[in-house]
Amino acid sequence: MNDRARFQEVADTVLARTGHRPAVAMVLGSGLGPLAGAVEDADIIPYDDLPHWPKSTVPGHRGRLVAGRLEDQAVLVMQGRIHYYEGYSMAQVTLPVRVMHLMGIKTLFVTNAAGGLDKHFRTGDLMLITDHINLIGMVGEGNPLRGPNDDALGPRFPSMNRAYDRALQDLARRAAAQAGVPLREGVYICLSGPSFETPADIRMLRLWGADAVGMSTVPEVVVARHMNMRVLGISGITNVAIDSNEAEGAPNHEEVLEAGKQIAPRMEAILRGVLRML
Repeated sequence: MNDRARFQEVADTVLARTGHRPAVAMVLGSGLGPLAGAVEDADIIPYDDLPHWPKSTVPGHRGRLVAGRLEDQAVLVMQGRIHYYEGYSMAQVTLPVRVMHLMGIKTLFVTNAAGGLDKHFRTGDLMLITDHINLIGMVGEGNPLRGPNDDALGPRFPSMNRAYDRALQDLARRAAAQAGVPLREGVYICLSGPSFETPADIRMLRLWGADAVGMSTVPEVVVARHMNMRVLGISGITNVAIDSNEAEGAPNHEEVLEAGKQIAPRMEAILRGVLRML
C-alpha cells in the first residue's frame, strides 16, 4: 500500500465515524486540549481506532479526534499532536494533515506551546505566528517533503514565502481586539527536542530573528502549504526562555501544562472569533 492509499484509508475511516464534514481543522498544542471541550454535537474518535495513525505519548496530548460544530462551522479538532522527538518519521508526524486534506478540509489552525524568546514576552502571552524558521527541516531528514513527491497532492518545490495566510491573520487580529485579548506577533522557530534549549541556544535563536521556540507545528505547516491549505498559527507562550547560566530555575513540561490552563480560554476566544468571521 502506497502513502496516498494509507492517507485515504484513514480519511475514509474518520468520515465513516462521523456525519460531520469539517471545513476547518485545528491542531491543539500542549496544555491546550481543553479547547476541544467547546465543540458541540461532538463525535470522538480515539487515535487507537484509526489505521496507520501514530499515537501521541506526551502528557497534555489526549490522543483523539473531535468532529463537530463550533461557531456554526464544521470542525475537526486534533486533541493532541505527534512530535518528531517521540521517534516518529516526519511522514508519520504529518500524516494527520494529509488525511485532513483528503477529507476536504481547506483551512488549518495550528496552535502550540512555545518558549518566549522576545524579551518583552511573558508567560501567558499569545503570539500570532507571522512566519517561521524551519531549522528542523533545513538538513537531514527533518523536512516532511523529503523523498518521492506525489504530484496529485502538491508540487515538488512548494513556495513558503506566505506560509501563514494573511487574511486569516487579519481575522485573528480583529477577533483578539473584539475579545479584549492582547495578541503579540512574531516568528516561530522549530527545533527537534525533546531537550530544552541551553542559554547559548537561546541567545543564538534570538540573533536569527526568532521570537518564540518550540518542538512542533512547522512540519504540519509545510505539508499543509504543499497541499495549498490556508494556515493560521498561534503560539501560547508557556515559559520565558532562560538566556543566562546564572539564572535560577529551569524550564519543564509541568509549567508548560500549567500555563496552558490560563492560555486556553484566550486562545479559544480568538479561534471562535475567527470561525465566526469566516
